[in-house]
This record gives sequence, structure tokens and C-alpha cells, in this order.
Amino acid sequence: MEFKRLFTQQEAERALPLVRRIVADILETGRALRDLPEGDPAIPGHQDAMEALLLELDEMGCYFKDWSFDVGLVDFPAVIDDQTVFLCWRSDESGLSWYHAVLEGYAGRRPLPSHARV
Repeated sequence: MEFKRLFTQQEAERALPLVRRIVADILETGRALRDLPEGDPAIPGHQDAMEALLLELDEMGCYFKDWSFDVGLVDFPAVIDDQTVFLCWRSDESGLSWYHAVLEGYAGRRPLPSHARV
């Protein structure tokens, strides 16, 4: 799997303030979309806003993964001990403390090892 970029832990943490703001907007927009009745004329505008927000994360090189829009989940591609992984952050977490293998997903989250070269 190829990624636009690989983050170090420090780079991902530096990106978190902006990612937090984008994710808050994504969650708000997602909830608004979920609450609108089918056929509501406001839907296209919300969809356009959502696409722009997701594109902003994509351009940064990270990925939004919470399609229920309950709690924002973002993956940052990285390398730990010569293995490509995702540094995994949820919007209710204060910082980056978790990672998972690319193919494992959220269920495979593990604490970032202190010895890791990230």
C-alpha cells in the first residue's frame, strides 16, 4: 500500500491541532446530514462541505475512519520498527498514544511502544 506521506510521531502530533478542528467540523456536518430528512434541499451543501473537509485531511496525508460520525477517528501512516502502520487518534483522546497494523484496523490498536522508532 502506498501513501502520500509517512508521519513521524512528532509530525502527527504537530498536525493534531488542525486535525482536531477539521474532525470537529466533519462530526458536526455528519450529524447534520444524518438528522436531515431525505430530499432536504440542504443535503447537497452539507455533502459538498463534507467532501471539502475530507479532502483537506487527505491532502495532509491522513485518513478519517469514523463513518458513523460518533467519535472522529483519524489514521496517520507511519513506520514503526520497519513496519508500515497507522498512528491512530480518536477525537476524545488528548494526543497520539496508539497505533495498529495497516490491515488490522481499529480493533488491533496497541499502545505506542516506548522503544519504537517512529
